[in-house]
Amino acid sequence: MGFNKGNNWNGNKFGRPKGSRNRSSEMQKINVQRAINEGLDFLKEDYQKIREEDPAKAVTLLLKMMEYSIPKLKSVDMNVEGQINSKIEQITININRSGSNEH
Repeated sequence: MGFNKGNNWNGNKFGRPKGSRNRSSEMQKINVQRAINEGLDFLKEDYQKIREEDPAKAVTLLLKMMEYSIPKLKSVDMNVEGQINSKIEQITININRSGSNEH
């Protein structure tokens, strides 16, 4: 039985509820998580082997892993030109005044 125009119908009343996950997507997510957990069990051992064979590669790997535990700092541009110029002028005036009092 298909949908008849004019019926008051606000969604699929007998299907999967809105917001619920598809079973195949849920199973895929669980399988990926299991693979990650299994990989983490051997991570320290594998890292030691890489470090012995190629220290530079081990450092690169360590830096990549650090990105997931230490947040990156963002650079911030600041324009302080006006403040610096006014301070330089004040210093120049103070030097000129103190120099003229000594003579």
